[in-house]
Amino acid sequence: MKFKVHFFYKCLQNTLAICLFCLVLVVLSNHPPIFANALVEVGAERTQSYLPYLKNKNVGLVVNPSSIINERHLVDTLVSLGIAIKKIYAPEHGFRGTGEAGEEIVNDIDKKTGIPVISIYGQKKKPAKQDLEGIEVMVFDLQDVGVRCYTYISTLHYIMEACAENQIELIVLDRPNPNGHYVDGPMWTAAYKSFVGMHPVPLVHGLTIGEYALMLNGEKLLKDSIQCPLKVIPMKGYSHRMAFCPAIKTSPNLPNMKAIYLYPSLVLFEGTKVSIGRGTARPFQVIGYPSFPDSTFSFTPVALANASTNPPYKMQTCYGYDLTKTKLEDLTKSRQMNLKWLLEMYQKYPKKEEFFVPFFNTLAGNATLKQQIVEGKTEGEIRAFWKIDIDKFKIIRKKYLLYKDFE
Repeated sequence: MKFKVHFFYKCLQNTLAICLFCLVLVVLSNHPPIFANALVEVGAERTQSYLPYLKNKNVGLVVNPSSIINERHLVDTLVSLGIAIKKIYAPEHGFRGTGEAGEEIVNDIDKKTGIPVISIYGQKKKPAKQDLEGIEVMVFDLQDVGVRCYTYISTLHYIMEACAENQIELIVLDRPNPNGHYVDGPMWTAAYKSFVGMHPVPLVHGLTIGEYALMLNGEKLLKDSIQCPLKVIPMKGYSHRMAFCPAIKTSPNLPNMKAIYLYPSLVLFEGTKVSIGRGTARPFQVIGYPSFPDSTFSFTPVALANASTNPPYKMQTCYGYDLTKTKLEDLTKSRQMNLKWLLEMYQKYPKKEEFFVPFFNTLAGNATLKQQIVEGKTEGEIRAFWKIDIDKFKIIRKKYLLYKDFE
């Protein structure tokens, strides 16, 4: 009798599992994207796929707090497996993730492991030859958010260049792109090359970090068209139709999925006189400024350690829009960045000639978007202008996809 009950229980478990799996498949096929973290095995978790390349080698790591395997940092995992980690290379926000946006990162020694930490977001963005001495293999494992001005893809560019110049193999451990379910936004132009925009891609590019690395190599976008010795460890179970929630904050001012989904639509405000909530508990989830004409909603930025020590409008009451009420499913279903908020804020700003700061064109990647807004172009007219460049980019993008696309 006991055996029969156990057998029945196991059958019920298996049936429920199959039903759940089938339900996921139906949702994936009809209503992309969905949250599917449990279905995905990220590149870093597939240790047996890349450990053979690290054994008996001197290894460098480009990592931050998002470089996690089952709630344990990649550094700690590899050290426990006997891998010789010689140096850690720290991008924006630092190895432990305590630096705020734009804050210079300094060289250090990791207190937990004693491994030297070399800054690649300070006086230099690219490792110098002496920084790479003794390194035989470089591992890159950062959680990106799929937006051109998010600096981890620029860090990837310089790491690939440095590896190419010094004959070091680079292994990219792929992770999902939480904004990988669409392509949208203004196209970059070479006149506005900077660390927040280095490549001819739209603001929202729809590639994972591994796919992006393949594109940099394949399209010869590195300096002098050099190519990096590159291996990408792909994920298992991932699709661009999925919505993926990173287990760890990708940066201090992107604390949750709502902020990550709103980021492509709000980041351009960093080039205007509008606050996006830095210095509040809701960065990239509220927008406003002191003289906004509607006082229904307000927020007051303050200094926050390790996030925003000197935010715009510090200690001033700002009025504007509370976007925390926006539903996640509405943000994912739209599959495009929201231009309405930018156009409305410009129209309501009292001194339009002061609305934009020079950084706006750098973020947008061109001077055209600002001109179109000033001229009063509608969202439809602006999107129609984007379409040709986006369609061209999509053709290039498809060559480097490792996973089922959203279309």
